[in-house]
Amino acid sequence: MNIVRSRVPLRMSFAGGGTDVPPYPETHGGVVLCAAIDRFAYASLTPTGPGTPFVAESLDYDVVASYGDASHLVFDGELDLLKAALRRLAPETGGGAHLYMHSDAPPGSGLGSSSAMTVAIVGALSRWLDQPMTEYEIAHLAVEIERGDLGILGGLQDQYACTFGGFNFIEFHRDAVVVNPLRINRETILELEYTLLLVFTGTTRRSDGILARQIANYATPAGAVHDALRELKDITLDMKRALLQSRLDNFGSLLHAGWENKKRLASGVTTDAIDTMYEAALRAGAIGGKVLGAGGGGYLLLSCPATRRHAVARACEALDGTPVPFLFEATGLCSWRSGR
Repeated sequence: MNIVRSRVPLRMSFAGGGTDVPPYPETHGGVVLCAAIDRFAYASLTPTGPGTPFVAESLDYDVVASYGDASHLVFDGELDLLKAALRRLAPETGGGAHLYMHSDAPPGSGLGSSSAMTVAIVGALSRWLDQPMTEYEIAHLAVEIERGDLGILGGLQDQYACTFGGFNFIEFHRDAVVVNPLRINRETILELEYTLLLVFTGTTRRSDGILARQIANYATPAGAVHDALRELKDITLDMKRALLQSRLDNFGSLLHAGWENKKRLASGVTTDAIDTMYEAALRAGAIGGKVLGAGGGGYLLLSCPATRRHAVARACEALDGTPVPFLFEATGLCSWRSGR
């Protein structure tokens, strides 16, 4: 049996998140610094032959659904990412399949898990249907599915970061996205893994409300959001240089500066519980940090001196935070065929 599988890494966004949210990139250009980590979204597709339905099973949502003609699928809030991908890639396949999907992080975690799942689905379907696509084509299609077909508010970085993998400086222009892979010194990567602390805050969140408020705030030309976005771009450029030059103390302080500006974009980016945990981390010795993703919950990323990392972890645990081990991941989307 010719099973198709795909695996896509989740991502950490270090700086620039918010500058990739339309309409800002079209008018001013956005930049993001991000890296893939060893947490993944998976899709496994087993063909079931002509005349059979397409069956989808999501472990994350505990849902099993069966579909007939993909061209008539209706978006109703249940597995819409898959439905949109089927309508794009497989409206009339002539044969069914069973697709099993799961992720190492829940939706709303701030690690780009929803976009990683979209990319995993596209990767599995394109391999099953023998429709080869470049990395740029896959990421662009994932953006069209989420932002266009489904109207989900959000930025443009996740689909590219997850598809390409590794460390990237991504530029968002009016008519193009440019992914610049960064050649980070191996010792710098090891030091980052040793001194960065990833902490689950205990809650997930829906980002659409936060992003809707950010977009509405951006409509005020002289508002604080415009200043914050300009500063976020400058911080992103400084952080890229700090990484390339292995200035990791500077990297930590730039994380803090980025977080302070991120909070200016919209209400709800932070919460009292997040502020309390972050302040406790700073008192315990953290240099800086930020909440990953749009904010409001999910994961807190903290930069710590090596000798204080354990103390910072304990301070977060005392507030019901959960430190989560991770490593950086060099590869992006992988898809393959399996006989098992």
